[in-house]
Amino acid sequence: MKLYDTPLAPNPRRVRWFMAEKGVDDIEIVSLNLIKGEHKTPDYLAKFGMPNVPALELDDGTTITESVAICRYLESRYPEPNLFGRTPEETAVIEMWLRRAEMMVATPLMLGVRHTHPALAALEQQNPVIGDYNKQAGLRALKMLDRRLAESEWLAGERLTIADIIGFVGLDFGRLIKLAPPPELTHLGRWAEAMRSRPAARAGMPAAAPAA
Repeated sequence: MKLYDTPLAPNPRRVRWFMAEKGVDDIEIVSLNLIKGEHKTPDYLAKFGMPNVPALELDDGTTITESVAICRYLESRYPEPNLFGRTPEETAVIEMWLRRAEMMVATPLMLGVRHTHPALAALEQQNPVIGDYNKQAGLRALKMLDRRLAESEWLAGERLTIADIIGFVGLDFGRLIKLAPPPELTHLGRWAEAMRSRPAARAGMPAAAPAA
C-alpha cells in the first residue's frame, strides 16, 4: 500500500496519527508538495479522481481518499488498538463525537486558517470574511468540547478514539494563525495537553509551519 501524504495539512496529519497509535509502519509514504501542485497533476487526478490528500492506494489498485474513510479501512486491516468502537453502543457514541468534532470544530477552524493565513493564498482563493466567521464558529464550539471533557477523560469515553484525533488536529491547526482556545476552558486544556503528550503525537504533528 501507498499513502500519499503532505506534512502540514491537517487531514493527512489525522491519518499519520491514527497509524502511529496502531503501530502501522508497513505502508509506503509518498510525500507531495501542494504548493507545487503535485496533487493536481494529470497522473494523480487519473488515479484518485480528485486533488485530495491524503490518499491511499491499495495493492490491488483500489484508491481511497477522505481521511476518515482511510482510517476506517486501516481499522479493519489493523484492528488493535480499537479506535472506532467495539460494541454497537460504543461505535455510535464514537461516531457522534467524531462528527461533532469534525463538523463543529475541525472544519470551521481549518477554513479559518485556509482563508486567513498569507502562505495559503497559493492554494486558496481567500475570503477573510469567510475565514473570520469560521474561526469564531470553531471557537464557540470549543465550549461544547470543554463541557464534554468535564465529564469524560476523552471525547467519546474512557479511552482515546478517532474522535480525539479529529478534534485535536483541527484545534492544533489553528496555531498557524496563533489561534488559542480560551484559558477558562480548563477541561479542554487538560485534554489538549494529554494529546500532545502521547507518543503518537509526533507522527501527527507537522515538522514545521509557515510563519503567519
